Amino acid sequence: MTMGDDLQKVLSKDTDGLLTYEYIANHMGHCDDEMGELADNIIKVDHKGQITVSAALYLHSTDSEKYAPYVAKLIQASLEKDREHSYIADLLPGIWGEDYKEHVAEYNASSDLFRRIYKRVYAEGI
Repeated sequence: MTMGDDLQKVLSKDTDGLLTYEYIANHMGHCDDEMGELADNIIKVDHKGQITVSAALYLHSTDSEKYAPYVAKLIQASLEKDREHSYIADLLPGIWGEDYKEHVAEYNASSDLFRRIYKRVYAEGI
């Protein structure tokens, strides 16, 4: 069975994004050519945003520069999916660092994604 066959099998059976996430983790470094399709599948099938956020954090921690386009796409999708803000708060320290609160003005000015997440998580202020 080829990587393409494996990938199609995973994508067709995934109902919440977890199978796709596991596929990425188990094939890291060998599935880079399919990363766009993998990220798209997570976004498509993860209705609550939990796996979308987890995948963004995983890719960022693995190689933030290499996977930056996919991380940004996953973060964008998580903003739309996580309406209860149950998972997006994890993106703040996970992407911008544990000291993100010390750099709020800087990150707000330089990152639309940070600004949008921060505004939702801290709607009432810190």
